[in-house]
Amino acid sequence: MENALGLLKIHVQRGVNLAVRDVVSSDPYVVIKMGKQKLKTKVVKKNLNPEWNDDLTLSISDPHTLIHLHVYDKDLFSMDDKMGDAEFDIGPFFEAVKMRLEGLPNGTIVTRVQPSRKNCLAEESHIVCEDGKVSQNMVLRLRNVECGEVELQLLWTDIPGSKGL
Repeated sequence: MENALGLLKIHVQRGVNLAVRDVVSSDPYVVIKMGKQKLKTKVVKKNLNPEWNDDLTLSISDPHTLIHLHVYDKDLFSMDDKMGDAEFDIGPFFEAVKMRLEGLPNGTIVTRVQPSRKNCLAEESHIVCEDGKVSQNMVLRLRNVECGEVELQLLWTDIPGSKGL
């Protein structure tokens, strides 16, 4: 934590149209990895459109490190099945946070991030200023699977006493 710039709160909202890995459904959960950090959501039983609404927090020391997201189907008697993966870059979000935007009207779009071959975005993602805080909503299309998306929201928290931005 001594080299941390701040904390990235990832609100894992929901999965949409996830792949079937059990007979007719799945028991999905999400794992977020960045460097040596690894966090996971709760398991939602028998649901291809799960509502996790879990907050996972990463300590950020290098904003250029990609964040990896993996979705799994929880199994009791065998290894958990893979249900796809995605990765995302917080570079544009971090740049908006560094601007220290205050006094902007709520809902002001600071930056738009377009889907491309270099990211897993399913649609345009907006970095927005609300109450002086910067947030980014994103819909990630899962790779290495037949279908599925995961919706996230990013929020930044400064660490008191850290080297900061």
